Amino acid sequence: MAFLAKVSKALTIAGSDCGGGAGIQADLKTFQELGAYGMSVITAVTAQNTLGVQGVYPMEAAAVIRQLDSIGEDLTPDAIKTGMLFSAEIIQAVSAKVKQYGWKNLVIDPVMVAKGGSSLLQQEAIQSLIKHLIPLALVTTPNIPEAELLTRMPIRTLHDREEAAKRIIQMGSQYVVIKGGHDTGKDGIIDLVYDGGHFAYMESKRIDTQHTHGTGCTYSAAVTAELASGKTVDEAVRTAKGFIQAAIEDQLSIGGGHGPTNHFAYQRRMRGAATGPQRFLQ
Repeated sequence: MAFLAKVSKALTIAGSDCGGGAGIQADLKTFQELGAYGMSVITAVTAQNTLGVQGVYPMEAAAVIRQLDSIGEDLTPDAIKTGMLFSAEIIQAVSAKVKQYGWKNLVIDPVMVAKGGSSLLQQEAIQSLIKHLIPLALVTTPNIPEAELLTRMPIRTLHDREEAAKRIIQMGSQYVVIKGGHDTGKDGIIDLVYDGGHFAYMESKRIDTQHTHGTGCTYSAAVTAELASGKTVDEAVRTAKGFIQAAIEDQLSIGGGHGPTNHFAYQRRMRGAATGPQRFLQ
């Protein structure tokens, strides 16, 4: 009789993207590609495609709570990520259930604005995120605009990024990853990783493409899947960096706007050749 290895379980708490490039759909694809059993709690349904967001339809908090209880009563996750949470009420419900069930390895992707500029988080919810959810986080993964909103400071330089990371650690997150894709002044992309005592920097080649829809969701989902399988934060972040670099480089080129990344790319490369070029700086 064959004995199976422990199945790692990863939970995403986020919005649905009917176009499949971001949100719940991107998270579940990423979990699957990295060997984690994916589960989901849907906080909102969005009507969107590569051209933009045509509608946002939030779930009632009671529906979110019932989904969380269904997971908590039977399918304890090994790691969790949050994406689009939309409202302060939903954020407080999620934070209460994380504490109630004692869930660990929480990754917060503070989704606030869609690629096309549509708001995905109510303004009053930002303070709720800072007060209730970030203190529970193992890792918080904002991009530069999201880090600016969280810290209420402009981020123009790498030093600014370091200061923003310090402020997010002070909010309670154990690790911060500030993604550098929005820093368009450089040929390469530098992601900053901070654990409250040491800064590390991950650099990758910038790809000239508009097909980057769902990069933030995919990155944080890759971190979550790796944490679920028992990897350290450093190991999880490095794999996530390679995963998203491959997903951007090997373009699907679908849709008439900001197309989705290629969730198949990383594993296809792993089965064939090494992942795309990237440098890790300490």
